[in-house]
Amino acid sequence: MSAAEHPERTVDYVTFALAPATRAGAVLPRGALQSHRDFLDYIVGGRPLLQLLDDVDAVSPLAADLGPSIFAAHVRRLLLEETPALPVTDGRQVLYGCPECEDLACGAVTAVVERSGDDFIWRDLVWQTDERADPGLNGYPGIGPFRFRGADYRAALEGVLAVPPAGERRRVLLLGKRAAVLNRLASALRQVGIGAEITADITGADAAELRTYGAVAFGRAVPDEQRAAVRAAFAAADADAAFVTGLAPVIPVLVAQIEEALDRTPAERRRLTGLATRDGEVAFRLLEPTAVQLTAYRLDRLYRTRTEPLLDDLLEAGEHRCALDAKTARGESFVVARTASGVQVLPAGGGRAL
Repeated sequence: MSAAEHPERTVDYVTFALAPATRAGAVLPRGALQSHRDFLDYIVGGRPLLQLLDDVDAVSPLAADLGPSIFAAHVRRLLLEETPALPVTDGRQVLYGCPECEDLACGAVTAVVERSGDDFIWRDLVWQTDERADPGLNGYPGIGPFRFRGADYRAALEGVLAVPPAGERRRVLLLGKRAAVLNRLASALRQVGIGAEITADITGADAAELRTYGAVAFGRAVPDEQRAAVRAAFAAADADAAFVTGLAPVIPVLVAQIEEALDRTPAERRRLTGLATRDGEVAFRLLEPTAVQLTAYRLDRLYRTRTEPLLDDLLEAGEHRCALDAKTARGESFVVARTASGVQVLPAGGGRAL
């Protein structure tokens, strides 16, 4: 009697969850580039499934650099709500694929995903390189089958598409032409608890998924017509995301801009107001005593980032000023102001959009 015939009698329950994972980028010996990929890994029985597969060089389809419609489609495939991506639809779904492309010839970890009552079962995991899988030749003996409680499985997968309240949408969609900047920005955002996905096109994106984003960040090279199309798509989806244009390819500045855009705190409740530069100084007003950190970021003639700490102190309520050095005041520079309750970004010199 096989697990496929009577899974409810032969497959024990294991827990299911999702967790962030990274496939690090690198420069290979002959100069080829290995792509950096951020994705969600499956935590099966408390352990990342990728580790059980001897850390095969692959990423799950739930990758951060996919467009929203593609990401949502992969989630729904694992919920058996959409047709599998494989050429032969025999119940198999892609669990991991090539980090560099989507070509099945490069290899993919696939499994039969099926329902048993309210539960979901993954069985017959294989390394697949052709239209049809061969568990006998390329299977993973001793790994699986896995039986997941339906409610937990659904909650984990549907949770990545859930629409939180406006003030809690810590998720941003990044659009731009400079892949290196976008990848570094996405990684930095995740380190401060902000989910980030990269896309070049949102055509066909599901309206419900667009409503999960609290902000959209545009790179300087994104043309006006594309910006207008993105805004129109979000408006049609009744999604009230904030739209941000990056000031410079300086990751701390971009992160701060996005943090500021995601902050829906009413202006009257913010401790720091009136941030401005004038006469070679940064001026601001505090509504109550609080710690303030001011940092200036400047791009030099070689487009390198120069960082200058300006202030890090506990200040009383009232008006305050902080001097800028001459290069910061004149050059392409930006000031990031942080308090315990928020962050603000200000062009301090000849700043221009990213």
